[in-house]
Amino acid sequence: MCEIFLIRHGQTEWNSSGRFQGKLDSALTELGLMQARAIGERLAEIGAKIDTFVASPLGRTRQTAEIIQNCGDFPKTQFDKRLEEVSTGSWDGLTHIDIEARWSGILDGSTPFDWYFRSPDGESYDAARQRAAKWLANTNGSVIAVSHGLFSRIIRGVYLDLSKEETLELPVPQDVIWRMADGNIEVIPSRTSNRK
Repeated sequence: MCEIFLIRHGQTEWNSSGRFQGKLDSALTELGLMQARAIGERLAEIGAKIDTFVASPLGRTRQTAEIIQNCGDFPKTQFDKRLEEVSTGSWDGLTHIDIEARWSGILDGSTPFDWYFRSPDGESYDAARQRAAKWLANTNGSVIAVSHGLFSRIIRGVYLDLSKEETLELPVPQDVIWRMADGNIEVIPSRTSNRK
């Protein structure tokens, strides 16, 4: 049996300014620090016996994992590159305005959900999906996993066998825990969340 508590890192400075991070990084904001702490406290309250604590090795997930780690009796964090955010290549670190200025018209006809995969040198949806599927196939026991916004969508989409469109429209809040077990996903809000 596999039970995954999937978490997105707390809000970062670039999240708050609309800058896509990809493989680049920015620090957690005050809100992001609070979100990570609230997630850690909620996980401690749940009281699940956690076998593995794993996170993307990027700075914002490391910072989030460290804060969560200090909230309960969790296993030592391991880092797995398969949980890293999808890279948009030369678009990493840019905003929509930056992209449009440098690659005029390239985002024409895109949606708020699929524009990431218009990058000429970024990771493709199929490659990211395959990466998520491999991670899920090799995950056992009760696991806390700290990942990213776009990639957490793809993990959940693979888990529920959703289409590309359904996957990319999944919500990506930074103040909830996605409990994945028995083929279902349950939303567990933290104290900072307004979700029920």
